[in-house]
Amino acid sequence: MSAMPTRLRRSGRDRMLVTPEGIALPVAVASRGARLGALMLDLLIIVVLMIGSTIALFSIAGGAVSAGKVMNSGSAAGHALQFLLIVWIVIMFLFRNAYFLFFELGARGATPGKRLTGIRIAARDGGRLTADMVIARNLLRDIELFLPIVFLMSGGVESGWAWLAATGWLLIFMLFPLFNRDGLRAGDVIAGSWVLERPRQKLEAAMSVAREDEGTQLVQRQTYQFEDTELAVYGEFELQALERVLRENRVASIETVYQTIAGKIGRNDGWNDEKAFLEAYYTQLRARLESGMRMGRRKADKFAE
Repeated sequence: MSAMPTRLRRSGRDRMLVTPEGIALPVAVASRGARLGALMLDLLIIVVLMIGSTIALFSIAGGAVSAGKVMNSGSAAGHALQFLLIVWIVIMFLFRNAYFLFFELGARGATPGKRLTGIRIAARDGGRLTADMVIARNLLRDIELFLPIVFLMSGGVESGWAWLAATGWLLIFMLFPLFNRDGLRAGDVIAGSWVLERPRQKLEAAMSVAREDEGTQLVQRQTYQFEDTELAVYGEFELQALERVLRENRVASIETVYQTIAGKIGRNDGWNDEKAFLEAYYTQLRARLESGMRMGRRKADKFAE
């Protein structure tokens, strides 16, 4: 990560992310309001799922009026109710802990709440978002949020200093994002992650096709042709990075990426036509990778054989 030149910034949340390949990508840090909104939506979804699961299990149990007596009676019904109680505890644990892990470990790197607010998590070093990062940031959520809330709800105001300590504990972590420029929570600091706005623009038609003069037909645009050896130097990870640069359509980023790719493959015929050069390279690289996948061959990144 590096600071973006002031002249290229659209807002105070714009940053320049430098990938391990040396490609500078413009990104925007998610606003604190968007992060709070995403958290509220996710917690609401979790609560609804918990309530729905509880009602479903209660219905399965038959709504026994004297459930407590039946559970201790040693009968088959009692064992069944004990089993359902264990299932309920496991489900509550999974909703609280596995919900965030499941969605953030996915390809989109975002929970439903984050997707609705247009944000996602990413690695601050520009590399891949690893499982270790996601697990670390979500384990910290217990310390940041869930544990102090449990103490507040169980102790109450009448508990005195214990309640005040839990309140202070919660406030310290809740206010932590206000005291750093990237809005990082403690879990992000530990995991080496941050939360970014998800690009909303669709890929421009010029990335793979160009409109004819009548504007009614689309034809394939292939201004530049690349040899297979020139396309073989990059994989899926680099293709995604190139796609993001073309989506953002910022002159400084396009020039930087052009110089990186052209230098890597030993080409210089795209000078002063950098965007068309990158669009053609993107289209042909994507076609090559998709063809390889159909044959059962995948190239995750430039380091893969």
